[in-house]
Amino acid sequence: MENRSYQKSFILDMDGVIYTGSKSITGAKEFVERLKQGDYKFLFLTNNSYYTPAQLKERLLHMEMDVTEDYFYTSAMATASFLKVQKPHGCSAYVIGGRGVLDELEKAEIRITNVKPDYVIIAETEEYDYARIIEATLLIQEGARFIATNPDLTGPTARGLVPACGALVAPIQKATGVAPYFLGKPNPVMMFLARKKLGVHSANCFMIGDRMDTDIVGGLESGMTTCLVLSGVTTPEILNRYPYQPDYVFNHLGEIDPDTILSRRNRVEN
Repeated sequence: MENRSYQKSFILDMDGVIYTGSKSITGAKEFVERLKQGDYKFLFLTNNSYYTPAQLKERLLHMEMDVTEDYFYTSAMATASFLKVQKPHGCSAYVIGGRGVLDELEKAEIRITNVKPDYVIIAETEEYDYARIIEATLLIQEGARFIATNPDLTGPTARGLVPACGALVAPIQKATGVAPYFLGKPNPVMMFLARKKLGVHSANCFMIGDRMDTDIVGGLESGMTTCLVLSGVTTPEILNRYPYQPDYVFNHLGEIDPDTILSRRNRVEN
């Protein structure tokens, strides 16, 4: 085993990398087991703010991947951490979002209200209606700052792509003329917080994802070695359109050997 201070670590996206809908993707279970057996530091990093770490843990357990809640970091967690830094003495927010973001905001002691909130926060939710859109629009016009958990326009399901947070902000942004600040990937804030949670340096950290516009560009701009898997939304045709490219391209996680894969730094040195 290599020196622990220089040991490789791995940050993995979930949708399109570990699973699609309720089904695990080829090689995912085996790859996670390799990381555990090799005593590698790793973290599941997801832009999906709808689920809590406990729910994500149970979801993986049903797919025979057994990890604790500490192995997850979501855009909801990044949003709550960001607000704690911005407003250390407390703040309030009007929230359109699911249990995942509401739980994290409550843990951070951020007051949820529609009365003169400091922020309007949009996240993944199944409760998105015209009345809430109107309320968010008016609150932003009245001075609330606009935040969204992640910029993803779509998310993969077993039946196909569905609207995600980046699509839900569109009518509010159009009506107010105010663009939200997105906390999720590829925002360097979320990438930094993920590495901070792991306690690792970017030079020895691998970002594995299925999206060029969030996972790969976020990893690239954060100095990590990037691995694209073609098991999610990105196809070879889409990949070739981007001016930046990942360090590695694999069909799925099962093709990645954590023991032999080289970081960008080591590839250059060798």
